[in-house]
Amino acid sequence: MNTHEYQAKHVLQKFGIPIPPFRVVENINQVEKAVKDLGITKAAVKVQIHAGGRGKAGGVKLAKTVEEIHSHVKNLLGMKIINNQTGPEGVIAHKVMITDLTEIKKEYYAGAVIDRKNGTASLIISPEGGMDIEEIAEHTPEKIKTVPIPENGKLRGYQLIQMAKFMGWTGKTAKEGMKVLAALAKAFIETDASLLEINPLVETPSGEILALDAKLSIDNNALFRHPEFAEFYDKTQIPSNEAEANEHELAYVALDGDIGCMVNGAGLAMATMDIIQHFGGKPANFLDVGGSADVQKVIEGFKIILSDHNVKAILVNIFGGIMNCATIGEAVVKAVKELGLKVPLVVRMEGTNVEAGRKILADSKLDISVAKGLSDAAQMVVAAGKKNR
Repeated sequence: MNTHEYQAKHVLQKFGIPIPPFRVVENINQVEKAVKDLGITKAAVKVQIHAGGRGKAGGVKLAKTVEEIHSHVKNLLGMKIINNQTGPEGVIAHKVMITDLTEIKKEYYAGAVIDRKNGTASLIISPEGGMDIEEIAEHTPEKIKTVPIPENGKLRGYQLIQMAKFMGWTGKTAKEGMKVLAALAKAFIETDASLLEINPLVETPSGEILALDAKLSIDNNALFRHPEFAEFYDKTQIPSNEAEANEHELAYVALDGDIGCMVNGAGLAMATMDIIQHFGGKPANFLDVGGSADVQKVIEGFKIILSDHNVKAILVNIFGGIMNCATIGEAVVKAVKELGLKVPLVVRMEGTNVEAGRKILADSKLDISVAKGLSDAAQMVVAAGKKNR
């Protein structure tokens, strides 16, 4: 689950990482109180969206007067940000952060990620902040240092000293910087994050270390351990069909093809999309209904697929382990009748009660094509989709 910058900063503050004071507003009437609470006359005004690159897209403005703060907030609220992270559809800013301008002596980068190659959590730091870490890695890889994070989240003293030297910190700055890096590693582990990033991490002229920006993504599979993060979910930052899928506990990702896919199991879903592509089709979505879906969940899955008007045909590919094929058969029949399905539908089922499931489909007398195997199903749905264009 992605979070907003202000939410990530609240988390960092709980772990003792210093953050410049800020306020978040949702309408222009809240600006006066925010400015008064902060006691400022100049500010950085930043859209709050689930994407980076906000500054390049015009979503970050510097105000030198209170009047400019009001003006920037008015212009940024409701602004649509479009960049390579948002996709062409973009995302709309419903909230704006107001924070005092910080005098900066030097910018750094600090982040924590899951290193899947080495099977560990890792802290990534660089004395060059304020730009994409990918750019630094490509052009000056020697300016990046990676340190494994132990499972308990506690970095060793010698690791912190080595990182402080790498960053070029000395004296008071080194002490503060090491505290921040130690807290960042601890926060990453204890929040079950998949990404926790501070860019830029800055040094002020007085030697203070501050987190000027923050980005936090939390592993969805660990959210049951963190009920305090439930309020972080913001459905306005994802496509409406994905938000609807989340409401029904369906794993859905929209793609740019025209073959709708409903599958149980992420691995089978990936294989299904691959074989559709192999036979000349393009998947319109990834949709995993899970291993224990009931009739209603399957119906909701059909509704979400059909909300994409580019879909020309649908493939239901189910392997019945925990899932009962008879249940899928009932759900498919009910969905076709209830939704008045007008696009070709191909169903491939194997596993538990498969014969009962196929019989339910056949006895329905509905226009449903039943495939004998995955290859057969993929060819059938691709052909049906092309014919329906």
